[in-house]
Amino acid sequence: MKPERKRSLSIAGHRTSISLESPFWEALKEIAASEDRPIAALVAEVDSGRGELNLSSALRLHALAHYRRLAGSA
Repeated sequence: MKPERKRSLSIAGHRTSISLESPFWEALKEIAASEDRPIAALVAEVDSGRGELNLSSALRLHALAHYRRLAGSA
């Protein structure tokens, strides 16, 4: 697996850094594009509903759930 890449985004008015492996960043970009919204908006939505889960894990699980739904296995 490729090493993690750190990116800075503005979420709910504050800057935050998120570390994810490149394939997850690509997946999140694809998901955001398919929903016709910026990746920051997608990340903010995941952030608002993640509970106690750390944001990087919540984003990985969101991407997994998205592609599982597309595959018809969720």
